[in-house]
This record gives sequence, structure tokens and C-alpha cells, in this order.
Amino acid sequence: MPIKLNISEKGKAWKLEIPEEVLSGKSIGDKFDGKEIKPELEGYELEITGGSDNAGFPLSKNVEGLGLKGVILSKGWGMKDSTEGIRRKKTVRGKVVSGTTSQLNIKVLKAGKKPLGEVFSEQIKSETPAEKPAEQKAESDSKGKVTSQETAGVIDKEEKK
Repeated sequence: MPIKLNISEKGKAWKLEIPEEVLSGKSIGDKFDGKEIKPELEGYELEITGGSDNAGFPLSKNVEGLGLKGVILSKGWGMKDSTEGIRRKKTVRGKVVSGTTSQLNIKVLKAGKKPLGEVFSEQIKSETPAEKPAEQKAESDSKGKVTSQETAGVIDKEEKK
């Protein structure tokens, strides 16, 4: 099962899927070279900052190994109750990347020669708005008749030609 990577740099995030064997055995906080995951990322230095497993349990940098463990949390991620003095037991996964890991968050520490915008050019959204289709969904008026203002406009334009 491939691992989904979210690579973030200066407020932008880029998505990438890699085989699980590439980062297997690495831990949260480990730094690695970008060409390990994609040859175009040569010169990049990346760091694993977090992630989650295939069941949605987050990886915790405070839990050793790769198994699930119940930990008592008072605040931070995984805690929705911020009342003073409240502690809850939550299930988290250890910090080691394994076959059960489905998603990893990665931070860019040092940029390479090629900007990430060029490496992931297919993920950049176009600046031009999409054209509207000629026909819109038919709407019903107060009498129950089905009308479409957009279709009527297209017909009027064609008749004028």
C-alpha cells in the first residue's frame, strides 16, 4: 500500500505517493535527502514531522516503536477538550514509519536547485476561471413548470444569427 506524502514549504503543500519501502524504518524527526523519494528533488533536505496510519491513528513522536499504545494526553493534537486539568486516554501509533503508515507530513529544511512548483507543476491550479456550460440544471418555477433561463438565452442567441 503506497504512502501519501504532504510536502510543505513556505505555506504551500505538495502531494506525492511513494511505495512504503522507501521510507520504512525512519522515524518522526528524521532528516533525509529528497532524491530518496523522487530524483527531481535532488539537493532538498526533508524532515518527517508527523503522519497517520491506515486506521487514522496519528503517529506520536513520544511513543517508541511502531505499535499502537494508549497514552494520557492533557493538551495538543488529538485532544478536543481544552478544559483546565482534563486528561484523556487516546490511542496513538509509535513514531516509526512502517507498512501500516498511510500518510506522512514532511517539511522542507533546505531547498534544492529546482523549485517545488516546477517539480509538481501538474498540481498548480490554473488562474483562469472555468467556462460555464451552455446548459444549466433545469429549475422549476412556482407553477411547477420546468424552465431553464440559460437554455433560453442560448436559443435566443442562435435565432439572432
